[in-house]
Amino acid sequence: MRKGTGGAIYRMMVQTLPGVIRPLRILWNQLIGFIFVVLAVGAAPQLVKNVRHFTGDGDNVFRIVLSGIFIGVMLFFAISSFLRARRVERS
Repeated sequence: MRKGTGGAIYRMMVQTLPGVIRPLRILWNQLIGFIFVVLAVGAAPQLVKNVRHFTGDGDNVFRIVLSGIFIGVMLFFAISSFLRARRVERS
């Protein structure tokens, strides 16, 4: 390969790669956020079931707390991922 052709290819890649990588990063963060939302929504019926069948013993309290923590963590990760996608979009 001649020096001029290699330099042209390099300049073309420097110009086009950021334009391709940035939308892929945004899409990736949105996809990950969606997966976390699906996990949180999927655990919500179990939390509702545990609350409805609450009898006051320690086992039920543990299940309710554990389900609530799981849903909270998944929603936190989902929101942070969507905010990260928005930050990448605006930069």
